[in-house]
Amino acid sequence: MTNSAVVNYAPKKGSVEIREITPPKIGLTDVLLQVENVGVCGSDLHQWTADHSWPVNYPVVLGHEFGGHIVALGKDVRDWKEGDAVVSETAAVINSKSPLSLQGLYNLDPDRKGFGYGVNGAMTKFVKVPARCLHKIPKGLGFQEACLTEPCSVAYNAVVVNSNIKPGDRVLILGPGTIGILCAAIAILTGAEVAMVGLEKDASRLAIAQSYGCTPIIKDASSWAKEVDGLGVDCVIDAAGVSETLRLALKWVRPNGHITKVGWGPQPFSASLDPLVQKNVTLKGSFSHNWPIWEKVLALLATKRLDVQPIIGGVWKLEDWHTAFNAMHSGEVVKSVLKP
Repeated sequence: MTNSAVVNYAPKKGSVEIREITPPKIGLTDVLLQVENVGVCGSDLHQWTADHSWPVNYPVVLGHEFGGHIVALGKDVRDWKEGDAVVSETAAVINSKSPLSLQGLYNLDPDRKGFGYGVNGAMTKFVKVPARCLHKIPKGLGFQEACLTEPCSVAYNAVVVNSNIKPGDRVLILGPGTIGILCAAIAILTGAEVAMVGLEKDASRLAIAQSYGCTPIIKDASSWAKEVDGLGVDCVIDAAGVSETLRLALKWVRPNGHITKVGWGPQPFSASLDPLVQKNVTLKGSFSHNWPIWEKVLALLATKRLDVQPIIGGVWKLEDWHTAFNAMHSGEVVKSVLKP
């Protein structure tokens, strides 16, 4: 039996194609998941265009935003059964005995390897998943929405855990991609007043962000940032993939404010960090997520307090991956979803 998959096979730009692969063999503590939906992430696009900044274990099946049904269980797997509808976290490989893993912060374990770059991901029909990564999909939540638990968890970690946003705070989000828009949606749930900054080409994405209740801004956020007391916003969340936006964040954040950087970008930061010192600003990175975050996000999705439908621009068959990738890469849609 073969298994069609979207494979990133080399570091050269454009090195992604459909290949037939052998279905994976599961270990004692794994399950075999039949994938129902898998979201396309910006990182999948970056590996396709070869402008990523992380090591990739070529060739590798792309895809780390996924959900499906369990079709087989390893002999040591407990508390799961065939047919269960689940989503999976991304930390496919961890050192369970590392100090960070023992604290529950396995997302920061230096030995961590994720689906879609370190091990084979879910842009295929069957994927091997460690049982520890699984979360049950709540009743009434469809796979199209559930497969986006992962980017929602990235946003939740950035907004709630790493930014400590409080009701009434004024928050500026830079970058209207999937993570930026989800950060805005979650920041609004916390009771913050939120604005999002993009470029002219981002008009349709900014309109989606506005539908969540935030103020859309083209390019210059200076007036919004300083309209209350002239000092700037309480928090800036940098969800753009370029280093230049950090300079803008330093400009628009208030003294004693907070900047959280969740967007990746390989370009070096070439501006002075003196404003960080002068304004007594806290700068914090935010990476990935862990178990309790996933449970919180699934609860929000199940109750519709967090609705991801507005960002889903379409669902494509696996063989139409190139169309789905292009739709996101061109900015035509915020999020593409594949159906293996």
